[in-house]
Amino acid sequence: MSTPASLIGRQPLKEVVLDWARTDGLAWIYIFKAVLAALLSLWIAMRLDMAQPRTAMTTVFVVMQPQSGMVLAKSFYRFCGTMVGLVVMMIFISLFSQQPVLFLSATALWVGVCTAGAARNRNFRSYGFVLAGYTAALIGIPAAQHPEAAYLSALTRVGEVTLGIVCSGAVSALVFPQHAGEQVRTTVRRRFAQFVDYVCRALSGNMERAQIERTNLAFVSDIVGFEAARSVAVFENPESRMRGGRLARLNSEFMSASTRFHALHQLMNRLRENASATTIAALEPFFREVPPLFSVSGEPVKNAADAAHAAAQLRDYKAALPRRVRATRAALEADPDFAQLEFDTATELLYRFVDDMLAYAETYASLSSPSHERERWIARYVPKTNLLAAAISGLRGAIVMFVLSAFWIATAWPSGGTMVLNAAAVCALASSSPRPTLMSAQMALGTMLAAVAGMIVVFGVFPHIEGFAMMCAALAPALLLGAYLSTRRALAGVGIGYCIFFCFLAGPDNLVHYDPTSYMNDALALVLSMIVAAVAFAVLLPTDAPWLRRLLLSDLRREVVSARHGRLTRLTTHFESRTRDLLAQINALATGRPDLQRDALQWLFAVLEFGNAVIDLRREIAGLSNAPQYAASMPWRRSIDATLDAIARLFDRPNAQRFDATLAATERAIDDTRDVLARFDLPREEKHRLQRIASHLHFVRTALLDHESPFAPFVHGAPVRKHTPEGADHVPA
Repeated sequence: MSTPASLIGRQPLKEVVLDWARTDGLAWIYIFKAVLAALLSLWIAMRLDMAQPRTAMTTVFVVMQPQSGMVLAKSFYRFCGTMVGLVVMMIFISLFSQQPVLFLSATALWVGVCTAGAARNRNFRSYGFVLAGYTAALIGIPAAQHPEAAYLSALTRVGEVTLGIVCSGAVSALVFPQHAGEQVRTTVRRRFAQFVDYVCRALSGNMERAQIERTNLAFVSDIVGFEAARSVAVFENPESRMRGGRLARLNSEFMSASTRFHALHQLMNRLRENASATTIAALEPFFREVPPLFSVSGEPVKNAADAAHAAAQLRDYKAALPRRVRATRAALEADPDFAQLEFDTATELLYRFVDDMLAYAETYASLSSPSHERERWIARYVPKTNLLAAAISGLRGAIVMFVLSAFWIATAWPSGGTMVLNAAAVCALASSSPRPTLMSAQMALGTMLAAVAGMIVVFGVFPHIEGFAMMCAALAPALLLGAYLSTRRALAGVGIGYCIFFCFLAGPDNLVHYDPTSYMNDALALVLSMIVAAVAFAVLLPTDAPWLRRLLLSDLRREVVSARHGRLTRLTTHFESRTRDLLAQINALATGRPDLQRDALQWLFAVLEFGNAVIDLRREIAGLSNAPQYAASMPWRRSIDATLDAIARLFDRPNAQRFDATLAATERAIDDTRDVLARFDLPREEKHRLQRIASHLHFVRTALLDHESPFAPFVHGAPVRKHTPEGADHVPA
């Protein structure tokens, strides 16, 4: 009979088991699935009498991922890269098979190009470039030594690779499948709730700046990770593909809403420091009304149905906001302490934030339907990679290939071909890692461990067993060890090197050759290629050196230049996604350096604030009518153009002189815009537009003078002017 004490003791055990099932339990499922797929591919390859069944085993560990969508996506790009590498290598063999120097030089150049492509691209598209280079070396280097059988050898390798792809995909999709679509749905729910909580706490003033920075850093990682998960979820099932456009739109709208809210929050902090108590008191009621809009019956939004209710509340609030703002402004215009331009700028940002949050909530709510009109979304997440950094990665890979090829030719080492083709794989794989030297070194360590384990299995176990079942029993423990290591974050490189090269060294063929000398030569060649790659990454313009961070930081700032000169079509989405992608790269390089991460985050905030203000100004100007007072030759238009150009120059190369010029140009543009409002009797909508332009310019000025911005060292005690132009209501009616 159960006593209360025993019941109390059982509950924690149940919670511990459930927690283990959600974490390590899933990892062990993946481990067993990877080993099962490897053994299945080995069995089928042997039944089909393929020349090297271990190639199929190796492919399984190369493409295997915890989620079936990742496996399918990686398999797709591996197959594409394999076919491209096959075609290129057949061309090289036909041209240079009798000229080893020319053949290896062409192969090295091709590997360099593919390595640059791998560094330039993202996610599994990057992997396609890796395989295009590696497959060319894998097929071409052995085949070039026997050109008469090159075509048959190439097709055999492609068949073995394809078998590994099919086995990994089938096991991942059929045995305890884990879907990326589930991760995407969980992320959608969690992110909406976290962002709403962040908005509510920030508006209430209960968040310190350090906490705000940590939250925004988490949002950046979440945006990049969400795009990666969304891009692979479409491979899983038709349902994910039917919602693919809305998920991309959701990510874009989240970026816009978070940027707009940060701008609003920063402006309010600046106003509390500089504006009058009357203006702050007039704005506070509007901000207190925002948090309840994101709840349903006092509870936070939990699903798409709740999001529909929140969207309805936001829609009503947005519709009533312009009238209420006009009434508040009219009641306070006579007060000499009322800073009208500050009030107008804040309410404009509030209106835009509510509008962005409404779009975000509506898209979230639309996910409850299999199809929806919001699916029609053309603008996509656009990553940003520095072309020079990618070219350096390609050059580094080509140099490693040249050096090792020269060593092979000079020494005529029997395993030199293995060393060269493996160097191609390591350079390409490690180039996409934020710490390629560590990745290469870990893979070398894993390969050493695989060589020892493989020697025990091949020379100590294989001679004493008979039959495929006993072979599986001999291989399984060694494969389980490698798969386990690959699931540990700190040892992932060791696990990858172990799994891949244990299969390469100890994977059995239909006719097993017991040749210890050849085995040791191959193991030494593999480890040597990784050591050379690690040295190259550490010596030849290492990625952990300050140069790459400065390069990426410069790219981040130049996104404001793109906002000034780029085409307005889809500019906002591209701007938002590229800035986040660049910050994610910078943070990966600055792991363990919170000071560098904070500096990069400050620049992100500045780039987002100024870049969006520039885009907003350009859109407002593009919407002006053809009336003479709006002509591009008018002084106020020239002042705004000069301000936009000054902002672009400031972010291109920040210095005190350019900061002073930008601040002066902004002041001049504000005064000239006010002058147009005062001199001309404009229609209501045109007054709205000009007042919005003045608000954007004022926001730029406050951002320049923010003591928390990266431009703070350039501020020389500049006073904050309180503009009080004769009011035209600027929030859309």
